[in-house]
Amino acid sequence: MFQLLWILLIGFVLGVIAKLILRGPQAIPWWLTMLLGAAGAWLGNAVAGWIGVRHTSGIDWIRHLLQLGFAVLLIGVVAPAWSSRRSR
Repeated sequence: MFQLLWILLIGFVLGVIAKLILRGPQAIPWWLTMLLGAAGAWLGNAVAGWIGVRHTSGIDWIRHLLQLGFAVLLIGVVAPAWSSRRSR
């Protein structure tokens, strides 16, 4: 149970940071921001494991940058689609 809460919290933090990095407003609800951030974290972990940098000594900066990069990518793709869907 606590792991799910942790995943959602990290997803929300990553999603908010990704929204701050992107230019302009992203008109998506908070729950979608959280889910896209969590998906970005999951994809970043998968790619970090694939390239062999998931577990390093110290802070895993490359893994965290991959997680944030995927969160930015997902929010950058989904936010315009969500706003155009909502405006129809």
